[in-house]
Amino acid sequence: MPIYEYRCPNGHLFELFQKMGDPPPNACETCGEGPVERVLYPVAVHFTGSGFYSTDYGRGGRKQSKDGAEPEKEKKADKTDKPEKKEKAAEA
Repeated sequence: MPIYEYRCPNGHLFELFQKMGDPPPNACETCGEGPVERVLYPVAVHFTGSGFYSTDYGRGGRKQSKDGAEPEKEKKADKTDKPEKKEKAAEA
């Protein structure tokens, strides 16, 4: 039997250990307010087998533009780009 999480209109969260066919509760266990809604969470899917490689899953670091070209890397300031210091002339 799975554990389901529910949220009431006041924002309280509570869990119920119930069968898949059981109806949701009518009211919140904390405040008695209703109706409650089931909270759904996304699950991570990782396909395994001979046809899938670890490189098939993106890391989110690189994104392509709409036309499919790779975006240009941002230019980092080099140490050589710093302005030169002016030397003061020594007075005689």
